[in-house]
Amino acid sequence: MSSHQNSAYNNESYFQLPGRVVGPSRPNDPRALRAAANRAPRIGRPPEQIWGQYNNYRANGVAVSAIIHIAVIGLLLSGIFVSHQITERKERQVVTLVAPPPESYALPVAKKVISGGGGGGDRDPIPAPKGQPPKATLEPQITPPAIVMRNPAPKLTAQPTVVAPPSVHVAENHMPTLGTATSTVMPAAPPSNGTGAGGGIGSGSGGGVGVGHGPGIGAGSGGGIGGGVYKVGGGISAPTAVSAPDPQYTEEARRAKKQGTCTLWLIVDSAGHPRDIRVVRGLGFGLDQKAIDAVRNWKFNPALKDGRPVDVQISVEVEFHLY
Repeated sequence: MSSHQNSAYNNESYFQLPGRVVGPSRPNDPRALRAAANRAPRIGRPPEQIWGQYNNYRANGVAVSAIIHIAVIGLLLSGIFVSHQITERKERQVVTLVAPPPESYALPVAKKVISGGGGGGDRDPIPAPKGQPPKATLEPQITPPAIVMRNPAPKLTAQPTVVAPPSVHVAENHMPTLGTATSTVMPAAPPSNGTGAGGGIGSGSGGGVGVGHGPGIGAGSGGGIGGGVYKVGGGISAPTAVSAPDPQYTEEARRAKKQGTCTLWLIVDSAGHPRDIRVVRGLGFGLDQKAIDAVRNWKFNPALKDGRPVDVQISVEVEFHLY
């Protein structure tokens, strides 16, 4: 094969003749082949140009794929970090304690026993004899009981009474009733109203019977029967909280996710101030002291008896919740 034929065969891949497509061949006339190639428009490109463009596309595709993979990996990693940050924020969130409205602190009425007490006396040197107390009533006391009548002919007469719920009975002692004009059997001891003061019988003060203070019976104060102050019920209204600041959470309780109710016993005085606060049922983790500190700053409308404020003992529940 001549050099002209080799050159024409190698340089011309495809060419078009009128009416048909002619592929590579070995023409018999090199000059006719060259003339036909010059007349026909080229529709192809040399292989090195075609493969060079493909290589460019391949390089660009690899770069784009690498960028996409890097972006996806970055999004996945950022999602992990965001989740971790949210978890940390949840563990360190500020806890807000929501207290119920003040009216919910109205306490239930006692069903059985109420406390209180009273005492009296007439500054006699001889202690008063023992016996049954006179009639108990929740009405205001008009005539204190007395064994020795200082005024044998009073202008206004009223039956001697003590201030206590009639439904609450003291223990039977089979002794005569003290301090009434109808007492038929007097105690064997010498007659005496007692060493106390303010009327009544005993060594206390205030017109009652016993060693306490007030018109009641026993060692307590303010009326009623027994020792201590009034309990809610039997004509004693419950105090209501008008200002109840929220208790604080301790870090120890927050880390332990401790929740629950702390029950406190306390006395609300006639001015509406809490005092003598004690824990009845606690939660631990430092929350008991936080409950005491909070209730100590509460303000109450005091309990009432006959329209007058009195001291009363109550129990309150302080709730701790994580939100």
